[in-house]
Amino acid sequence: MRVEIWSDIACPWCYVGKARFEKGLAGFAHRDDVEVVHRSFELDPGRAKDDIELVTDMLARKYGRTPDEVRSMEANVAANAQAEGLGYLAEGRDHGSTFDIHRLLHLAKARGRQDELLTLAYRANFAEERSVFDDAVLLDLAVEAGLDAEEARAVLADPKAYADEVRADEQEAAELGANAVPFFVFDRRYGISGGQPAEVFAQALEQAWKDRPVTAAADAAACDADGACEVP
Repeated sequence: MRVEIWSDIACPWCYVGKARFEKGLAGFAHRDDVEVVHRSFELDPGRAKDDIELVTDMLARKYGRTPDEVRSMEANVAANAQAEGLGYLAEGRDHGSTFDIHRLLHLAKARGRQDELLTLAYRANFAEERSVFDDAVLLDLAVEAGLDAEEARAVLADPKAYADEVRADEQEAAELGANAVPFFVFDRRYGISGGQPAEVFAQALEQAWKDRPVTAAADAAACDADGACEVP
């Protein structure tokens, strides 16, 4: 059985949702027969590579929020992340284009190291003071994930490398009607949007395995295509 997950490194609910999905998967009897494929979805696809700012500044500007409101928003996400055992820096994180990390993730997929790189990239972006919008950091993460340094460097140096794969994932997301991430597709039978509780993912795995039609789960917290990461 295949589970495809559309996500973006800049999306906090993708970070939380990955941990919750993995908890649901851990208790699934047939987990060794599940192939997990991570697919690309940029929340800010038109952003220039050198257009980097603090997340808190972006949130305040984009949504017209005060500094106190932004801190409250980030504190809420931090509480959800910490409840899953994840680190989360509510302040000091950068925001920028995630196109390069998505391209690098496709290299990692081709080399069988996709989940390793994704896990490291999420941790760097949300829990560590390491900017995933810096090529030097991305190269370090690639090596930590087990990729060849020269191959990763060549991908980062060539903006066309794996660009078609990123765009194909994004086009497929649009065709599937995915307008928010994380978005989980179970064996091409149905989809679940948002960082659902682990129990929802566990149930979805069981139902998909049995090939029974299910009712789509209610939406949970997610980041939409405009980059909005609101809490319902």
